Amino acid sequence: MEFEIPKSLKSEHEDLHSTLVRATKEPGLTGAAARAVAALLHSHFVKEEQFALPPLGLLAPLSRGEWKPEMRGVLDLTERLKAELPQMLAEHRAIVTALDKLKDAARAEGRSEYAEFAEKLKLHAQTEEEVSYPTAILIGEYVRLKLDK
Repeated sequence: MEFEIPKSLKSEHEDLHSTLVRATKEPGLTGAAARAVAALLHSHFVKEEQFALPPLGLLAPLSRGEWKPEMRGVLDLTERLKAELPQMLAEHRAIVTALDKLKDAARAEGRSEYAEFAEKLKLHAQTEEEVSYPTAILIGEYVRLKLDK
């Protein structure tokens, strides 16, 4: 069974990525800072889309009481997320540090849209830490409980 990232989250990632791509093309300190963020963010987004966010695609069906034995496949993803969570959180800390530099550079160069983007991406990371990652892990735990019945 394939687990799809909820469209709203996928769309948010695409929007954040496209704004960052635009920022990397800027001259000066803003562009340099954006490129530093991009260097950290790319591999992180890839990991999120491989194993951290796909389990969230089961949230709606499970909340409706829908169950299929094939859902057990999500356990591979949630176990990997649990194992890699400390690294994912460390990556967030590095990304946030780089985003603070982007915000400062953008403000200094009068590029408020990129300063606002930096704050938006920081909030996105916080939401992942407080909501998305724990929910994905809980989905795995719920599926495990269903299998044990």
